[in-house]
Amino acid sequence: MTTFGKIRHIHLVGIGGIGMSGIAELLLNLGYHISGSDTRRTEVTEHLSDLGGRIFLGHRPENVGGADVVVFSSAVKEDNPELVEAREQSIPVIPRAEMLAELMRLKYGIAVAGAHGKTTTTSMIASILTQGGLDPTVVIGGRLNIWGGSNARLGNSDFLVAEADESDGSFLLLCPSMAVVTNIDYEHIDFYQSMNNLRKTFVDFINKLPFYGRAILCLDDKEVQGIIPELTKSYLTYGLNPQADIRASEISKEALSTSFLVTFKDNLVGKITTSIPGDHNVLNALAAVGVGMELDIGFDSISEGLKNLGGLNRRFEIRDEKGGILFLDDYGHHPTEIAVTLNTAKECWPERRLVVVFQPHRYTRTRDSYDQFVVSFNHADVLIITPIYGAGEEPIPGVDSSSIYQGIRDHGHRAVTLCSSKEDVISLLLTEVRPGDVVLTLGAGDIHLVGTELLKRMEE
Repeated sequence: MTTFGKIRHIHLVGIGGIGMSGIAELLLNLGYHISGSDTRRTEVTEHLSDLGGRIFLGHRPENVGGADVVVFSSAVKEDNPELVEAREQSIPVIPRAEMLAELMRLKYGIAVAGAHGKTTTTSMIASILTQGGLDPTVVIGGRLNIWGGSNARLGNSDFLVAEADESDGSFLLLCPSMAVVTNIDYEHIDFYQSMNNLRKTFVDFINKLPFYGRAILCLDDKEVQGIIPELTKSYLTYGLNPQADIRASEISKEALSTSFLVTFKDNLVGKITTSIPGDHNVLNALAAVGVGMELDIGFDSISEGLKNLGGLNRRFEIRDEKGGILFLDDYGHHPTEIAVTLNTAKECWPERRLVVVFQPHRYTRTRDSYDQFVVSFNHADVLIITPIYGAGEEPIPGVDSSSIYQGIRDHGHRAVTLCSSKEDVISLLLTEVRPGDVVLTLGAGDIHLVGTELLKRMEE
């Protein structure tokens, strides 16, 4: 068991967040007394409660009573009453990344960073290591169906696989032996202030690897390729790029499965088949293949690990089909992710009408990526925009869902509607959708609840 001296009671502020909940579950499985607070009860907080965690609704000073250490997420502000109280009581207060770093410090850590694809890639790596008999400990940013909907797994080996959150630079606290970088995109600029600062932070992340470490880098991403001259540590590249060390070729798509051949430095290694569609997931799979090969896992185990992965909660997730209507849900919230997800849906179901319900996520992201958002929905036959999910941010004057709606209309979309509430969305969908449609709820907030409620009403 990982031990932190005499620390036994760990309190997590913002415990319902997808990253924090994974840490909480891992600590519960390690035998620590876990408490935590969040602004509302969700499936995630109920799951942690069922595992033995004590969950407080709302943030109050008394919630930290008896805690030996307090962990907070990047969404929690410095004036949070629990953080203030903990500091007044001289209780150590640390960010989530520092706790993850401590869990990783005594293990062979594999950290997956990048603007997009972290959760899927981390899950693929975890499945490969498990198939290869390495029994990893895993913390991911999504719930994995093969683990019963959990986003954490306690293994019995020295391997720990985790996502590296670059949103506030705290991934520099991590101490992995292997680092995967899927891509670098115009994201979190409110923190970094410029793309140059963001690029430099990724360079620092990779160059912090130990001398025996290895980076696995996507050569198809021009930003990742652009930082390679600044790297001082060993690396492998992957992609469709002819110069990549690990390449995919002869890509074949059938329904929701994708197959391709893998070559390593121009030598054919074997064939991969995944049940997760999309060209972007070919790249994610190649990253996982690179990790597996670096760890000397046999290619048969690598192939089986990817084949057996199954679905991820809120990652192009098929929720149900009722009345000839297919219901999908996806976490995509950045313009790049949105465009790729819609394109993949159209590839999978080219003859079906795609009805998209999009919930913008964070005021800062909506402001900073506005020009990209308004041209990202071309593959949506019908588009519904909901109010922004603030994720704890204060509203920004002039930044709202109506500006996104108007911008999309102004850029030529012919079937976009603005709704002021989830109830309005559901009412509209009940009258709008028809057999043969694909309904996709899209966003990092709670927009999936629209799909849940719509399915419920269709059963009535």
